[in-house]
Amino acid sequence: MIPPPAKNSLINLNLINLNLINLNLINLNLTNLNLINLNLTNLTLNNLTLVNLAFGLGLIINCVFTSIPALGETPPVKDLDLSPEVINNSPVLQRWRQKIPNVLEDIKNDPSFVTRVRLGYSLYPSEQTGGINLGVEDIFIDSTGLTISSEYQTTFNSKQKTYGAELRYYLRPLGNYVNIAPVVGYRSVETNSDRTSGVNVGVKLLLVLSRSGAADISLTQSWIAPNTSEEVGLTSLSFAYAIAPKIRLSTDLRQQNSPTNKDRRIGVNLEWIP
Repeated sequence: MIPPPAKNSLINLNLINLNLINLNLINLNLTNLNLINLNLTNLTLNNLTLVNLAFGLGLIINCVFTSIPALGETPPVKDLDLSPEVINNSPVLQRWRQKIPNVLEDIKNDPSFVTRVRLGYSLYPSEQTGGINLGVEDIFIDSTGLTISSEYQTTFNSKQKTYGAELRYYLRPLGNYVNIAPVVGYRSVETNSDRTSGVNVGVKLLLVLSRSGAADISLTQSWIAPNTSEEVGLTSLSFAYAIAPKIRLSTDLRQQNSPTNKDRRIGVNLEWIP
């Protein structure tokens, strides 16, 4: 018969088991501690990488903006990579060096039409005769929307004659392709033995097809001596286009209505741009 284990042996066995449990707990704690240290090390490395990346990006941005002149600052002559002679011979470069212009504002206010000096031939179908017409259109007064125009027309048989001058004030910026202008001035009209003269008031509509006088269409309606028994209405439609840098060809149709008769005129003109 096998004798029962002694109490001392059982106590020793329990102590061994307890030591093993403690050893496992110590190993587990060490493992967790190593994992925490590893995570902290990775986090530190990631933060250091982000700091280095931000520092490098800031350095690049600073270098780029340092090399770009400030808004409105004109670069020196050496930055233009041009000789002083070239700059001195170029008004445009000199203007840009003094002050950077507002190109959009210049386009808006730079006139889309030009001053013209006119010489042409006129045909009067009712009289079956021809004549000449002379005139100047839109002499600008400074940079305002105010212009001066004048004309003289006569037939070869001297039965019809028209002359006068007028002011036009363009309501929209001069650079616009569509503009409208009230008209006021003086005009005299002679048809056979009838003559009407006095204040001429009206309105002009201008449609610019191409800037700097290359092509345009205009329609003008005015009245001579309005609200009187001698009132004469004038309706003019004109087409013009450039055939050379300083020369334009224009055609105008005019209807003249007076208390005694109605007359038409067809004109073909050459216009010179000063």
